Amino acid sequence: MNQPSQLFSPFQLRGVTFANRVFVSPMCQYSSEDGLPTDWHLVHLGSRAVGGAGLVIVEATAVSPAGRITPWDSGIWSDTHAAAFQPIAKFLKAHGSIAGIQLAHSGRKASTDSPWRGGKSLPPDRGGWQPVAPSPLPFDAGSQMPRAMTVAEMDELVEQFVTATHRSLKAGFEVVELHLAHGYLLHEFLSPLSNHRADEYGGSLENRMRLPLRVVREVRRAWPESLPLFVRISATDWVKGGWDLAQSIELCKAMKGSGVDLIDCSSGGNVSDAKIPVAPGYQVPFAEAIRREAGMATGAVGMITDAQQAEHIIAGGQADVVLLARQMLRDPYWPLHAARELGAGVTWPEQYGRAK
Repeated sequence: MNQPSQLFSPFQLRGVTFANRVFVSPMCQYSSEDGLPTDWHLVHLGSRAVGGAGLVIVEATAVSPAGRITPWDSGIWSDTHAAAFQPIAKFLKAHGSIAGIQLAHSGRKASTDSPWRGGKSLPPDRGGWQPVAPSPLPFDAGSQMPRAMTVAEMDELVEQFVTATHRSLKAGFEVVELHLAHGYLLHEFLSPLSNHRADEYGGSLENRMRLPLRVVREVRRAWPESLPLFVRISATDWVKGGWDLAQSIELCKAMKGSGVDLIDCSSGGNVSDAKIPVAPGYQVPFAEAIRREAGMATGAVGMITDAQQAEHIIAGGQADVVLLARQMLRDPYWPLHAARELGAGVTWPEQYGRAK
């Protein structure tokens, strides 16, 4: 007799039960209007809920206008933005998914054009703005020179994350994920490659973790005890002398003590010339190591495309959940197809019952 699918078993964190362990990663759509979601977002995100995902996470959503990657990024810096997300969160929940949102600030990677227009830096005279960062170090030769943040600006940033957290609750989200990955602002503070500060926010690992951990603690305090808090990290910069797995484990231990419930384990993004050994499941070992060493739930990401592959990750104890991105763009109904392949029972939308 076949063992029941672990991928399609329920998963509980705090007071939230996810119907299965197939989660949709945050994916920037570069289709917002002044930070406000549009019909595109409702259809894009709603399709993944209809497709059977246990959790659907809204793209990196900026806590301030200057925190956007592009002028077309999602944002939640006002009550108007929170209200605009309410129909989306309501739809996701109505169709069986938990609604999540990723809160972010893009740091020195801010103020760029959309990818399909080349993704180049947008200076202020072309509709952009000057980015901020831990240190005045541009991401690459084609990027703007960022301005080093003051301590007062860091204090303001923490408050922006807290306010965005309150608005996320008003919008109807049940999971908040903090973006500490991919070379954006909080990752920039963590990595010695992007943080050359000489004050209490730079230098030692303790100092480099100081601002990210402040954000984590204050967001946890603002977020209801009954709801889970996720953090996405880049487990390594893939460059010698940069942020690495050993430091990530120490960070995760500290975040566990601050009330973080799950680590979404990605990598890279902070250095433009890193050599990344991209291959199916290449980031899964990070999730496995952090799960073991930090003693907390993890999510595996990165070129997870096959149902058997995903099942093996969960059943083998390498991670508690998988987060799919590109594969969900190719097939919004991947969970329904994977469940059939694995012999798992899942609920199809009544409207689609004839296709089951």
